[in-house]
Amino acid sequence: MRLPHALGRFNKVVTNPIQRQWAPHVAPWAMVSHIGRKSGTRYSIPVLAWTEGDRLSIVLTYGPGTDWVKNVQAAGRFDIVRKGKQHTVVGPRVVPSDSPDIVKGARVAARGFEYVLNGTILPDDKANS
Repeated sequence: MRLPHALGRFNKVVTNPIQRQWAPHVAPWAMVSHIGRKSGTRYSIPVLAWTEGDRLSIVLTYGPGTDWVKNVQAAGRFDIVRKGKQHTVVGPRVVPSDSPDIVKGARVAARGFEYVLNGTILPDDKANS
């Protein structure tokens, strides 16, 4: 299942600004920060993200064709704030929702959707290199 684009437009204008207040602090919510591949503008969006060790999985509720997913794949990295801590994630790749590579915590949520974005969280000492 993929959520309708009309809901995405509504969320962008109405609910995302509200979620930005608490999403960086309340797991499984998190804030993805990325740079637009065409505009060069920095964007920040709330997502549902789960971690296991250095692995991260984000359920793609609107599918893999959204601008933010294209942006992070083009850049090969992005920042995420989860539980109040900022991390750099590298190697973002879209996998089917039934992939064994999805972290355990995300598997139940992923069942309702087609795709998940996986990535590797860099250790703090490697994030700025």
